[in-house]
Amino acid sequence: MTMPHAPDIILVYDDNAVDLRPSLRAATYLERLHDGFPALLRRVQGFDLSTIRTIIETAATDRAAADSFLATIKNAPLAKVREAVTAQAFALLTALMMPSGKSPKTAEKETAAKPVAWSDLFADLYKIATGWLGWTPAQAWAATLTEIASAFDGLVEKLKAIHGTGDAETAETPIMTSEQQQANIDAGLDPDFDRAALNKLKQKIASKAANQ
Repeated sequence: MTMPHAPDIILVYDDNAVDLRPSLRAATYLERLHDGFPALLRRVQGFDLSTIRTIIETAATDRAAADSFLATIKNAPLAKVREAVTAQAFALLTALMMPSGKSPKTAEKETAAKPVAWSDLFADLYKIATGWLGWTPAQAWAATLTEIASAFDGLVEKLKAIHGTGDAETAETPIMTSEQQQANIDAGLDPDFDRAALNKLKQKIASKAANQ
């Protein structure tokens, strides 16, 4: 799967700069801020200063830098601040709404997929990061959605290589043999790792991105 790049977003005004990271933490919090991304995007388009401030505080990788940046723009001309901030804020939100790329294998399935709530998708990504990938909660919250999805895709490829399954998208979960259980243990997984559940979540991530 080809994954889109989701780098940090840099806000600059005069001599002040702050990095905004499209992290899972930022995605989870900001999606709820105004009961969904559509309302949040409208607030940014209307340059609601309270929303802009919250976005910066939530996504900043350095709180001190965020505080310094916000102090600088507090009394600055609104037209200049809007020019410096709006496009970057939209770039951040776009990154939060595009967690993964589209796999050719699932193209047909995506068109018929049921919509997935953002909160459910973010919860699934957190489970993937902390459960299957073995990341700490802090690492999971700080990671971008793209990083989690990319690592998850790498895990799927690793399992395909270990187990020799032909198609991870459609294969049924077989009865686990002792050799497969040992392979899961060697890979740092539960002996009875549920690959069908993993494949289902992988399709859910791809479907959510495809419906945007």
